[in-house]
Amino acid sequence: MHGRTTAKDLFEELSGSLERAGLPWNKLTGITTDGAPSMAGKKNGLVALVQRKLEEENARPALALHCIIHQQSLCSKCLKYDHVMSVVVKCVNYIRSRGLQHRQFCAFLKEIEAAYGDVLYFTEVRWLSRGQVLKRFFELREEIKMFLDGKMTVTEFDDPKWLMDLAFLVDITHELNMLNVKLQGPGQLITGMYSCVKAFLTKRRLWKGHNAANNLVHFPTCKSLVEKGSEFCGEGFISAIEQLEHDFDQRFADFKAHSDTFKLFADPFSADVDTVPCEVQMELIDLQCNVELKSKFREAQGKVELMGQLLREMSKSFPELCKMPKGNNEDSCDFSSLLKSHVIIAFLF
Repeated sequence: MHGRTTAKDLFEELSGSLERAGLPWNKLTGITTDGAPSMAGKKNGLVALVQRKLEEENARPALALHCIIHQQSLCSKCLKYDHVMSVVVKCVNYIRSRGLQHRQFCAFLKEIEAAYGDVLYFTEVRWLSRGQVLKRFFELREEIKMFLDGKMTVTEFDDPKWLMDLAFLVDITHELNMLNVKLQGPGQLITGMYSCVKAFLTKRRLWKGHNAANNLVHFPTCKSLVEKGSEFCGEGFISAIEQLEHDFDQRFADFKAHSDTFKLFADPFSADVDTVPCEVQMELIDLQCNVELKSKFREAQGKVELMGQLLREMSKSFPELCKMPKGNNEDSCDFSSLLKSHVIIAFLF
């Protein structure tokens, strides 16, 4: 699309694409957006217009989710730590934005045989940028201090509290980057991706307990400073971890609402029949007693193409289970829409 990208423009483009592809609206089961107002607006966003169209076509409402990778990236930005980032960015920009300074710095690092040959630029739009910049900056902090001596005054290098804040930010952004990498790549199932997010939430609760006890087993950068004589007060970082936890809980509320469906999709053969919606109980019993399908399901777990093929086979014998409504008056949550979280539109097989 070029020019305007209002919700109406997006909807018209989508309608035209469906018409050209010969796809009926009643086959649409899921929409994943980036959360922009033109996409997710409750009254006039693309999702609202699509849901309205599905209602006109007497079709089930589509499952609408915010892109899981984008959500994770937005959560990561809640850790501002501006007093740390402003100094890091100022130093990096001073070194790299001047050609002569940059060449001298690289030559200086080479001369003293530093672990790295340069510092990295910080780019706000690149989600993994901050963690990589901070790690490199921390590991070269002594070399940077020596190089800037007499050129630029940076009192924070002599402040143990500031250095510990920098170390904490290095450790926490490393974990956020690790989560982001796990969520990327082809062939991802949304159930597996949401499991990674839940695991991260559980780790945060562990971190809070360890910080309260000044246990640095999971904070190696902070530990390296403590081993050199710096003091560590974990209580001061608990609020930052709690802020991160609050943001994750808030932004992933839509995924949490479908957690029961995710569990059933991930392993229907281990599901408790008494806890699933009444409409699918009979089919679930038939499925769990089918030894052949159980073997096929185990082989297909975690593999998008094989799972899609299996769902196509299952849809004939287990139509209600493949639709998997959440309840009598709630939005439906088709199994097919759980296959990929990166797609904008998902269709029923």
